[in-house]
Amino acid sequence: MKKFKDYIVNAFYGFAMALADSVPGVSGGTVAFLLGFYDKFINSLNSLISKNKQNRKYGIKFLVKLGIGWIIGMISSILILTSVFERHIYEVSSLFLGFIILSIPVIVIEEKENLKGKYLNIIFTIIGILLVILITYLNNNTVNSVDITHLTIGSSLYIFLVGAIAISAMVLPGISGSTLLLIFGLYIPIINGIKSLLHFDFSSFLALFIFGLGVLVGIFSIIKLLKKALEKFRSQTIYTIIGLMLGSIYSIFMGPTTLDIPQPAMTFATLSKLFFIIGGLIVFGMQYTKRVLEKKKNKNL
Repeated sequence: MKKFKDYIVNAFYGFAMALADSVPGVSGGTVAFLLGFYDKFINSLNSLISKNKQNRKYGIKFLVKLGIGWIIGMISSILILTSVFERHIYEVSSLFLGFIILSIPVIVIEEKENLKGKYLNIIFTIIGILLVILITYLNNNTVNSVDITHLTIGSSLYIFLVGAIAISAMVLPGISGSTLLLIFGLYIPIINGIKSLLHFDFSSFLALFIFGLGVLVGIFSIIKLLKKALEKFRSQTIYTIIGLMLGSIYSIFMGPTTLDIPQPAMTFATLSKLFFIIGGLIVFGMQYTKRVLEKKKNKNL
């Protein structure tokens, strides 16, 4: 029974990450940070290339559970959420805005020991904000969608590199990998390619396979760097993450302009107060879930 509960909890983590990863403007890394398993997630990914068999075995078990939930969440998003995102952009954007804004004080409180008295590191927050604003600006000047059904050597290499870059962003709280895919003209083609594959149309399979290889390379390229940053430069890293999240507020406001049929950027007039509140309640729900799980874990020790 305990093992079954562990599977359900970790699958839920993966499901929540996938929902965030699938929507431009939000990162699965933010969800991992809020639910308190970000360090465990990074360490598990790092263990895949570790020489320690015990660590590798533990990491694989966790990632398999997480991956099951992530796959379910991503398929659900592709089949359902993407169409909702198109039709109700301001409501969805308001929800994620509430989610991000309420997430920031939670992270500040939880990491106060690493932030207190180290205020010169605010420069890293500013860098994080500017980075996301720059990415969002480039998104408004995005390249045309790439045809992934007729590949050339050049387009194959391009898809591989974008996959590596996008997954690196998805791992980081505050930077949306989906937004990067939009900038590089691959968000709609990849989403449609996966949709086609789910309907047994294999015309985009090779491109998706190449994209997947890029994702794997990207993960293993950034994980060691992230692990070292969290261990040796945690204060600077947390300040940077807060900056990335603050910058993503601007990114969410600009989200409607990235649709196939661009809509005006969200304003306070088009912001849905109800969905903003729901986004905030999700944060508190995640925190409550985290505390309940921690209490149960401590009781079992």
